[in-house]
Parts: sequence; C-alpha cells; structure tokens
Amino acid sequence: MPNYRRMWVPGGTYFFTVNLLERRRSLLVDGIDALGRAFRETRASAPFEMVAYVILPEHLHCIWTLPEGDADIAVRWRRIKSSFSRSLPCDERRSERRRAKGERGIWQRRYWEHLIRDARDLRHHIDYIHYNPVKHGLVARVDQWPYSSFHAYVRDGRLTRDWSL
Repeated sequence: MPNYRRMWVPGGTYFFTVNLLERRRSLLVDGIDALGRAFRETRASAPFEMVAYVILPEHLHCIWTLPEGDADIAVRWRRIKSSFSRSLPCDERRSERRRAKGERGIWQRRYWEHLIRDARDLRHHIDYIHYNPVKHGLVARVDQWPYSSFHAYVRDGRLTRDWSL
C-alpha cells in the first residue's frame, strides 16, 4: 500500500479535491441538498471555515481553514462522505472488496489536499475553484454555475460578475 504523506498543520488552510468513485455519475449536483446537509452537520460538530468551493457533478473542490490547534482533516471528510452516502439508496456497483468491508461505492477512498502556503497560493486556488465549471465545459461563464462560492464573492464585492471574461 502506498505511503501517503499528509501535511498536518493545526489551524492550516487547505485546498481539497474529492471525487466520486464512478466519474460518469452526477450524484453531487443531483444530491446537492444532501451534500449541503452533510457539510453543515459536519461543520456543527467539527468546525472549519469554508473559504471557497465548487460542486461539480462528479467531484468537488474546496478550501477550508481549520480552527487553531486542530488539524483533523480526515474526521471531517469521513463525516461528510458518510452522511452524504447514507442519504442515497444502495444501488451503486460495489467491488467484492468493498462489499466484504461493508463499504459503499460512492466515493473514491482518498482525497487530494494541498496546504495553502501564502496569500498568492490562496488566490490562485480560489480562482481555480471558481473557474472550474468553465474548464470542464459545464458552462460558458463562471456566473452561470450555481454550485459555487463565486456568487458569495460577487455579493461581498470581492469579485465582479464578469471576473472571468
């Protein structure tokens, strides 16, 4: 098994990519209300600041800042993934290995994380998140994708609606 090295920085700010196991499915946008509930429930029990996010049909990106003294990313992702999975009917394909372990076949087991290093790195990752629906050909303009923190950034005056044009 690979030896994954994670940067555990209490109070750190992280960029994440989390994927569905079957990338052809659109469960995340189809179940957007359940996904939102999973995030809210997790934040209520294990707080973090959601700096930016985008939810695409089969994967999501987000940036979190953890509370001072707290570096437990894994427990938060486990809660989010579990809560969302429990909201869905058990109709997905599962490998023998997953069945034997009693696991669902919704999410890829791991996630990708990047520790944000400075303000420039943060800005780059926020821009990447907001532009992602255009990059994937889901919309022609960033403001056309509803499942993104881009709209809050516009409301707060941090970005203009035509930012990506």
